[in-house]
Amino acid sequence: MSKVYFTDMRAKPGRSLLDKLELLVKRARIEQIDFKDKFTAIKIHFGEPGNLAYIRANYAARLAKFLLSKQAKPFLTDSNTLYLGRRSNAIDHIESAFENGFNPVAVPCPVIIGDGLKAIDFIEIPLNMKHCKTAKIGAAIAEADVIVSMTHFKGHEQAGFGGTLKNLGMGSASRQGKLELHSSSQPVVDAESCTSCGQCVKYCASQAIHLNAAKKAEIDYLKCVGCGQCVAVCQYDAAQPVWDNSTDIMNYKIAEYAYAVVKDKPNFHISFIMDVSPNCDCWNCNDAAVVPNIGIAASFDPVALDQACADLVTKAAANINTILDVHEHGQLQNTDKFALIHPNTDWKAGLDYAEEIGLGTTKYELIKV
Repeated sequence: MSKVYFTDMRAKPGRSLLDKLELLVKRARIEQIDFKDKFTAIKIHFGEPGNLAYIRANYAARLAKFLLSKQAKPFLTDSNTLYLGRRSNAIDHIESAFENGFNPVAVPCPVIIGDGLKAIDFIEIPLNMKHCKTAKIGAAIAEADVIVSMTHFKGHEQAGFGGTLKNLGMGSASRQGKLELHSSSQPVVDAESCTSCGQCVKYCASQAIHLNAAKKAEIDYLKCVGCGQCVAVCQYDAAQPVWDNSTDIMNYKIAEYAYAVVKDKPNFHISFIMDVSPNCDCWNCNDAAVVPNIGIAASFDPVALDQACADLVTKAAANINTILDVHEHGQLQNTDKFALIHPNTDWKAGLDYAEEIGLGTTKYELIKV
């Protein structure tokens, strides 16, 4: 049974949420790691400009200052995206990070994009696992001596939720790695539900979608990379993941890639269960949070951490005026919110597989700080 440390959102004069973050990581014994002169990757999602649900830079600044006090060499990092947006190359990605507050004025450490200028700088880490023989991890992340992840816990249109495993596995993968992770998850279009709005065509980075003669969205599977952007942008449930085990396989691959990221090196993980939006921070907007802000959790075990965060969201009451309003189940306490929002996904399958390959355990003790 792993230990997951948790602090709620209550604050008072003399003990801000930033103070509580530092106390949390200390109580979780992050100082067991020898940081002296170690290149320490703070794996984070900088947020697509326009999205306001990502982790505030203030938290990253407090963590960076703490690591510097331990004589570490910290840097903020994420890898470039597979899809269109302002984080698909290092220049735009760094500018986006700066715009969202992750800049040298606010955070006392550099921003280094994990897989380089054009998303081709990666190291293949041998795995020889069931789904991936190697993992193509951004070089700056693969070469780090220590991994510390900071994750915004939220929903995800293909994985069910985006937690620590997704931050590590998908977020550290180079573009070729992301293509491998998505390769089994090509979506389908329900023509009857399609309204011909064209948003999926506009946002498809692979130019794999077009409107056919009947003005309905149609996917060219020879071009489709399975990134799921059409699923997330469709407001009419016309674009959907295939209802088979393809999303499970993507979660299995994410677990294998996460294993590669932390393999043979010290690692520690922090998850922010706040602004729990229904979809990924990769979008240039964020829908209303589905539950109230819950708190911050930390652990050496990324699997236990994801399980604990999912359980906390399950136990919480639902917010009103959110995507969950379509479900007439009262306050939805003790209900799996992510299963309601993304019914064609099974996040539990990914955690069970991560446990199977030795990345961690779903059994945990929650220790309140």
